Amino acid sequence: MKQTSLAILLIAFSALGILVLNGAYVVDEAEQVVVTQFGEPIGLPIKEPGLHWKTPFVQDVRKFDKRILNWDGYPSEVPTLDKKFIWVDVTGRWRIENPLLFLQTMHNERNAQSRLDDIMDGITRNHISRYNLVDIVRSSNDILDLGPQNEDAMGEIDLEKVEIGRYQITREIIEAARKVVKEYGIQLVDLRIKRINYVDTVQKRVFERMISERTRAAEQLRSEGQGVRAEVEGQREKELKRINSEAYRQAQAIRGEADAKAMKIYGDAYGLDPEFYAFMSTLEKYPTALKDSRVVLTTESDFLRYLKKAE
Repeated sequence: MKQTSLAILLIAFSALGILVLNGAYVVDEAEQVVVTQFGEPIGLPIKEPGLHWKTPFVQDVRKFDKRILNWDGYPSEVPTLDKKFIWVDVTGRWRIENPLLFLQTMHNERNAQSRLDDIMDGITRNHISRYNLVDIVRSSNDILDLGPQNEDAMGEIDLEKVEIGRYQITREIIEAARKVVKEYGIQLVDLRIKRINYVDTVQKRVFERMISERTRAAEQLRSEGQGVRAEVEGQREKELKRINSEAYRQAQAIRGEADAKAMKIYGDAYGLDPEFYAFMSTLEKYPTALKDSRVVLTTESDFLRYLKKAE
């Protein structure tokens, strides 16, 4: 009897464990869940992470990624408004905003990626074909705004101006695509034109235009640099003359003050003993006057009076 009761108890606990394991599920921080019953969604999507419960064996859990997902399109050949064919490669980022609607329309991420290929390719093609090639390649007229400095560098190529620009075209594609993908519970986070390649008939002229624009910009920058250089050199010469003039003025002032002090010292010394001063001054002149020279003087010369006194 006891063994039978123990067996029934074990069976009951096992069944309870199976029910708990089948009824409990964990939602990760990067996941969002839609609970279905016999294939039909039940209740609202669950986006809060943690432990949750469902009806065992009756309800199923469909999990979807809550993070930003990557989408890369395939390069497609598109004609521009000015009848030039280019290869456009687009990439984007998207996320599942409404998992319930996403489940009802897309079912899974693989179908969503395939559907995004069709949507993005069509919208990109429609918008690219509305604009000229220059608007698709560039976003501004920065190079043209430098102004012509060397007409020979431009050759015979007429540089076109950007009317809309690549950035604005990309924004238009994003806004148009967001309205479409929203019907599938998808939020388009961002989209960028990753690469533009040119067909052979367009490539040569595009390269010529790029070389001409860069040459024009280089000439402008080189001209501006030479102007700045001339201005700096002129300022340097002016500053150098000012420094030399100021230095010469200070040197002359110092020399004048020194000569004045020397004259005063000589004058003071001469005033104390004029005879001794004359004697020392004459002795200082003897080596200079008599060195490597022949001097003819009379015996009455003042220059020899101290020598005569020495005799």
